[in-house]
Amino acid sequence: MIIIMESEATPFEVDNVVAAVQNKGWQTHISSGSGETIIGVKGKGQPLDPFHLEQMSGVRETMAITQKFKLVSRAFCPENTTFDIGGVTVGGQQVVVIAGPCSVESREQLLETAHAVKDAGAHFLRGGAFKPRTSPYSFQGMGEAGLKLLAEAREATGLPIVTEVMSPDKVALVSIYADVLQIGTRNMQNYDLLNAVGRAHKPVLLKRGMSATIEDLLMAAEYILAHGNQRVMLCERGIRTFDNKYTRNTFDVNAIALLKELTHLPIIADPSHAVGVRRHVPPIAMAGVAVGADGLAIETHPNPDKATSDGDQSLTLPQFSELMIRLRAMATAVGRTM
Repeated sequence: MIIIMESEATPFEVDNVVAAVQNKGWQTHISSGSGETIIGVKGKGQPLDPFHLEQMSGVRETMAITQKFKLVSRAFCPENTTFDIGGVTVGGQQVVVIAGPCSVESREQLLETAHAVKDAGAHFLRGGAFKPRTSPYSFQGMGEAGLKLLAEAREATGLPIVTEVMSPDKVALVSIYADVLQIGTRNMQNYDLLNAVGRAHKPVLLKRGMSATIEDLLMAAEYILAHGNQRVMLCERGIRTFDNKYTRNTFDVNAIALLKELTHLPIIADPSHAVGVRRHVPPIAMAGVAVGADGLAIETHPNPDKATSDGDQSLTLPQFSELMIRLRAMATAVGRTM
């Protein structure tokens, strides 16, 4: 339920409504913007009588949220959610860029990449220390040693760290080192993991499952927000379709526009996984900014042809620097900054 206050409602009237709802055992979330105040009601409490609430001074109307997803819906929070991570504002006017290698392979590889993407204008450093791979014989990541290298790279560059966590029992460990916990496509519906990162109250980058609907993604985010963790970014990274001969996945550009309409959470586009082909990453990245993405996740590597994972979709460091110049122009064209 949301309670919409009159535009001239006083702070005292808003406080009275909040107190009445909380006295019934419910939690409240106040959103103010566009000249009106909306009180979101969440949790589990005693039944609320909409008629009684609408008789309270300052209340214009009450409205049930009919979607399965409640906390992530724009009806619950009409204004865009923004939050700070290491001095970087996510979800605001600035389009943020998360860049780095698919996997942390060595100290030299990571530090070279970190300095290069920082110089090019990236805002976050990404890198996998734990890697979910299709084959059990593929490189699985460096584990905690990789996390320590990521922390060293943050110390050297000031870039906040984004890295994947694969299981609930690793959330505490990864949280020690990471600024943002990434939930990969294979784990989008790992509900134990979603509950665990929700309880951790660290920022989360939630990637869309490779065969997930938009509602599936929003419901997965709902698990995280249900624990009070509001700092969630949704990531469109391409979905599986019938054609995988020429691209890795199909970039669902529609999803970004729809998600901006359905939810208040920031939306990140991942052109690297979306297309999976290095030469096609730049135009897909440009499309993501053009359609309204709040950020991009781009894989880059000093020598992609020798990368332990995802080399085919990783930009070289000079290619990434060149792309950033083009992205700034695109961001300006759509009224954003970078």
